[in-house]
This record gives sequence, structure tokens and C-alpha cells, in this order.
Amino acid sequence: MHDSSSPTWPLLDDDTRCPCLSGETYGSCCGPFHRGAAAPTAVRLMRSRYSAFVTGDAPYLLRTWHPTTRPGSLELDPGIRWFRLEILGSTGGGLLDTVGTVEFSARYRADGSAAEQHENSRFVRHDGAWVYVDAI
Repeated sequence: MHDSSSPTWPLLDDDTRCPCLSGETYGSCCGPFHRGAAAPTAVRLMRSRYSAFVTGDAPYLLRTWHPTTRPGSLELDPGIRWFRLEILGSTGGGLLDTVGTVEFSARYRADGSAAEQHENSRFVRHDGAWVYVDAI
């Protein structure tokens, strides 16, 4: 968990609309995962990782990255503004699964121009929790 007394990224109010655009508030969607709860499905982990990019929560991204593919450090570009996530599809990744994929499109602005990241992410359960492995 992060030390809330000295946050290194912008914290969102629990009543704010969740950045992952699930339609829920941050406090009932991605917030609990950022504070240490385990995401129950690969899609929920994907959404919470996107929200971590929005808020600049690099420690959460590293914590939810599989140890075999996780970089030693992660610096997020503060000039990138993520503004839309669309889940395009998924396979597996449910409550009883151990592997899954989530295809998504994430839109962002950088240097005044809009761009898109399209990815099919692979997730596995590691020590009982969903983690991001890589893009396939």
C-alpha cells in the first residue's frame, strides 16, 4: 500500500467519477484496488491499471505487474493526459480463471495531439492475485 501521508501522485476523492469510465465512483471502482484490495477479475485489474496511469500511480502499476516482466522502475510522463478507456473484449480472466486477456483502446493527449493505445493484454493469477504480464 502507499503512504497516504506523502502521496507521490494525485489522489482522487472517492465521490469522483472513476477515470476508467465504468460509470461508478472512484471509491466503489478502482480506489479500493489502488489502496491494496485485489482486483477480482482481469478486466477490473485492467481498469484499475488504466486509472493508475490517469493518476500517475506508478507504484500501483509496478505492484500489479508480473515479477518476470516487471521493469525495475517506471517513470510516467506527466505530459500525457489519459482521457478515455474502452474495453473491446476479453477471454478468461474471471473469478475462477487463472489466465485471461483484455483487449482495450486507451486514448490520450500528448503535446496537444490526441493519440490512441490499442492493446491485447495478458493477465495471470500470481500468488492468488491478478497481475499484468504483457501485450500479445
